[in-house]
Amino acid sequence: MTDDRFHVYDTTLRDGAQQEGLNLTVTDKLAIARHLDDLGVGFIEGGWPGANPKDTEFFRRALTELDLKHAQLAAFGATRRAGVKAADDPLVAALRESGAPVVTLVAKSHDRHVELALRTTLDENLAMIRDTVTHLRENGQRVFVDAEHFFDGYRSNPAYAVEVVRAAAEAGASVIALCDTNGGMLPDELADVVHEVIGASSARLGIHCHDDTGCAVANTLAAVKAGVTHVQGCANGYGERSGNANLFTVVANLQLKRGFDLVPPESLAEMTRIAHAVSEVTNVTPNQHQPYVGMSAFAHKAGLHASAVKVDPGLYQHIDPAEVGNDMRMLVSDMAGRASVELKGKELGYDLSGDRAKLTELTDRVKEMEARGYTFEAADASFELLLRETVEGERRRHFDVESWRVIVERRPDGELVSEATVKLHAKGERIIATGEGNGPVNALDKALRLALERLYPELASMELYDYKVRILELGRMGTGAVTRVLQGTTDGKAEWNTVGVDENIIEASWQALEQAVTYGLLRAGHTLDA
Repeated sequence: MTDDRFHVYDTTLRDGAQQEGLNLTVTDKLAIARHLDDLGVGFIEGGWPGANPKDTEFFRRALTELDLKHAQLAAFGATRRAGVKAADDPLVAALRESGAPVVTLVAKSHDRHVELALRTTLDENLAMIRDTVTHLRENGQRVFVDAEHFFDGYRSNPAYAVEVVRAAAEAGASVIALCDTNGGMLPDELADVVHEVIGASSARLGIHCHDDTGCAVANTLAAVKAGVTHVQGCANGYGERSGNANLFTVVANLQLKRGFDLVPPESLAEMTRIAHAVSEVTNVTPNQHQPYVGMSAFAHKAGLHASAVKVDPGLYQHIDPAEVGNDMRMLVSDMAGRASVELKGKELGYDLSGDRAKLTELTDRVKEMEARGYTFEAADASFELLLRETVEGERRRHFDVESWRVIVERRPDGELVSEATVKLHAKGERIIATGEGNGPVNALDKALRLALERLYPELASMELYDYKVRILELGRMGTGAVTRVLQGTTDGKAEWNTVGVDENIIEASWQALEQAVTYGLLRAGHTLDA
């Protein structure tokens, strides 16, 4: 386990799982726990055993299926019910029997919540906290307390909110986490409260922030500066409403900006991979603009930025992306200057620094094509093919298309079938192939594969995984407007994106499809013919 002087506590499997549309199986939760342990967090909150059958099953399976190297599991639950001894409360028993070395208890610290939600007295609430903490401590478990609605409670009745902290600490709780449950705090006012509570209670404090004001990470950092030594958050900022403090951003900021030694440097360098791995398990599309680990976190588009980055990447990057396992990316667009195109070329293995004429030609072609509706910042494969064509001075390909056509037939039973015929020349042969699909693009894809797979068997492993259409406002409206198609293709090992633009959506799709196949064959090691 990491140094106990400062805690990184993850609550993705409990609080993060409350995000709208996010539903985790027990297997999912076990997989995410392994990823979080790879990062080096100190504690992983697994859920609420006893209150949720899935969480009870998680803790049962964790005993034999999780081999954690850094983290300890924490079971989440509530203080005992009013009027019942902790030893006799079945939900407290579930925490006791969970096998978790740590228990995190949620306790009411807002007087109105005590009276209206728990329907008990303020004194009984304090007794519930003391009794439950003491009972679990006597059972050999370490106890943390989440002081729910603490900051709202402090505004309402500061003396009582502080008394809740004191009661938990005196009963043996290792940490009392102050919770901005409604997410309404701002950094300066939150820091003031934390400072006051530390002075009034002498307890070890933690912080748990929601992001309803967009300040969860900032609030967490402000609390650390004010003296807390335990931070809670969720992977990728998951959580109900606007989410929780993004634990990845918190850890990176504290370690890289404030000098805290929270996770091993080699683990921090895995943060981007871990963030995306968790996204795969949750089936939540990664936020490409997420700090540190987002795909666009170190992406440069403007020509002015690229010129500076060419001289010194530190001029427009606050850290070396490699520290968090990310990469600098150059985006090619109509905003690009020669520096952007030159750096993107180097990224793809082409050094144009010694050929100013080619560099200017390629930059002008990019700007002209983007003015017609193409976009290369989202279609690296199309840009690389354009780059090759410019450098080599001619368009080279694995096959030449003589013609293609698509017929869409609505049959008497109502079924719609598309049939595509492709005529092409490849390796000295004229080939004609026909394919059927559930739509025109699918039919063209199948016909092209049928025509080429005998000569290029690698096509069997390639498949289209994404297809986006956008109608462009380029002087025409309605059905006569220009269409842009972005297509994603994979061979099971890598993914690449291509773009096509035309007034005819099928032609735009064909352009993207033809480029996708060409790029895939280049990846497979097939050289281009003249």
